[in-house]
Amino acid sequence: MLDPVVNFFTRLFQWIGRGIGFIIGVVLWPFMWAGRWYGQRGWILKGGIGLVILILLGFYGRFFYITQWWNAFDPDYPAAEVAAAGTAGAGEPVQPEQSGDAQNLTTATQPTSCKPSAIAAVAADLIDFNVNRNAWISSTLLSKAGLFGLDWRRTPFFDNKAAFQLGINQVLRRTTTELVDTLGRVRGTSQIDENLQKARTALAWDETAWYIGWRGPTRPTPSVYREAIADLRTFNTSLEQCKATFDPRADNLMLFLDRIASDIGSTSDILRARIEASDAGWFDPRADDRFWFAYGQLYAYYGILTATQSDFANVIAERNLKTLWDRMESQLRASLDVQPWIISNGDESSAFFPSHLATMGFNLLQVRSNIVELRSVLDR
Repeated sequence: MLDPVVNFFTRLFQWIGRGIGFIIGVVLWPFMWAGRWYGQRGWILKGGIGLVILILLGFYGRFFYITQWWNAFDPDYPAAEVAAAGTAGAGEPVQPEQSGDAQNLTTATQPTSCKPSAIAAVAADLIDFNVNRNAWISSTLLSKAGLFGLDWRRTPFFDNKAAFQLGINQVLRRTTTELVDTLGRVRGTSQIDENLQKARTALAWDETAWYIGWRGPTRPTPSVYREAIADLRTFNTSLEQCKATFDPRADNLMLFLDRIASDIGSTSDILRARIEASDAGWFDPRADDRFWFAYGQLYAYYGILTATQSDFANVIAERNLKTLWDRMESQLRASLDVQPWIISNGDESSAFFPSHLATMGFNLLQVRSNIVELRSVLDR
């Protein structure tokens, strides 16, 4: 009595098996044909083709390694770069610690050094993280070539680190611009610091430059960015020797916070646009690069804003901003704990496909609202 039912399901699974076998055969046919063709060639041609295949495998193997291993990634990195805030702002004279008669012999009018800029130090460390402790992905040859012609942005994993690095670089470009235009000079009529200007110019270099460009030979991006590390550290050395300028005024801090809030707001709008454009859940190929770009921004701004509290310690103390600032830093650090293995861009009301872009957008707007609150207190 059950024989017809059993026979139906038997035939059904046979058809499914044949269908799967047919699909696998279609996929493997080019490789099987290439294997037969390769086996019929002479040893010289075999050796040449084999060498090319080995080189390609080596290139793709290295690319897999540099995109999947994130060296020196540490959300708590600012603690190692930013010294205790104290009460002095960056560029202000500091006295060495002395005791007894030696302290009595040193007067307050004879400073031996000035406080270096934590912002410049963290910016240099972030560039070092991007191009020295990790390979700069966007300018590598395979990044430009894609996966046998397929853009890496259409793959689920191989563009994440590149997007993360680009998010950090966006923050570095903003920070060096503010160092040149406002923070590293007195008012708008004083001379621009040469080292900061060179650092800003270096970071404005094309993010995807290789050894050869459309106009001929050029310099690859990492080598140019490395010059910015040296320029920022040279500026800090001059500042520590009281030979450079850092102007930690309340209006400069307010302007810097304005620019950061604007930058974060722009990224949150990019996330919103992607959320509206697709709700494919785990299968949205562009959600991951949007997410990790925003994550890179938060990662970098966490260090820059921690450094800003040190550089503007006098202003923060005078305006009684420390509690608000610490709360902002705490919330910013908490947002860095969101590190999903696969990024999902699902409907926000879905029970099965989470919306990681919505979560990141919320974190961005939360940080932005804290910055706006700090700015409003400064403006009173």
